[in-house]
Amino acid sequence: MSYLEYALIGFFIGILTTAPVGPVNVMAIQHAVHKGFKQGVFVGLGAVVADTIFAAIAIFGVSAVTNFVDNRSGTIEIVGGALLIIFGIKIWNTHPHLESDTDGNGRNYLGYTTAAFFLAITNPGAIFAFLTIFGSLGELRPSSGDHFGALVMVAGVTGGAVSWWMFVSYIVSRYKTLIDDKWLDRVNHIAGAVLVIFGGLIYLDLAFDIF
Repeated sequence: MSYLEYALIGFFIGILTTAPVGPVNVMAIQHAVHKGFKQGVFVGLGAVVADTIFAAIAIFGVSAVTNFVDNRSGTIEIVGGALLIIFGIKIWNTHPHLESDTDGNGRNYLGYTTAAFFLAITNPGAIFAFLTIFGSLGELRPSSGDHFGALVMVAGVTGGAVSWWMFVSYIVSRYKTLIDDKWLDRVNHIAGAVLVIFGGLIYLDLAFDIF
């Protein structure tokens, strides 16, 4: 595969792992609603740093044990597909709540970014999600020893996450009167459905390999 393809796959993973509405998304949306586009982006950047670290750990960890992974690729894809479907259902059933106002009026941009980083980096499910996704990629991930390809994919994850936060902050700050808990539910329904479909596609690919 080409490095452009690795970057595009990473970009899609960056959006997929960032889109589900959790604490950081709610925090960013609240700041974008009440304080504007720039505040929302700076909150999101904290989560981007955490996601980049998680992505690097996941992809280099998978690459380091690639022979073990390749020899058990069928089992890993079966487990990975099941986990993605479970994650998708869990996200679908999550109902985030948007507060009417934000606190910390005196905090600077770096403070918002730092708070979001620690909120994201202490999420134990995030690294597990990255390991599951990268482990399920099979031939779509860089081969063992292709460190530059792995870096390109990680960069793609970062680009996807940054793009998501800029998109969300812009939409929320521009159409803030339309943002409510139902809107957050719809975002989670879309993200959850994509994860379930992705997990289903893994099983579909396995079925074609069998037959």
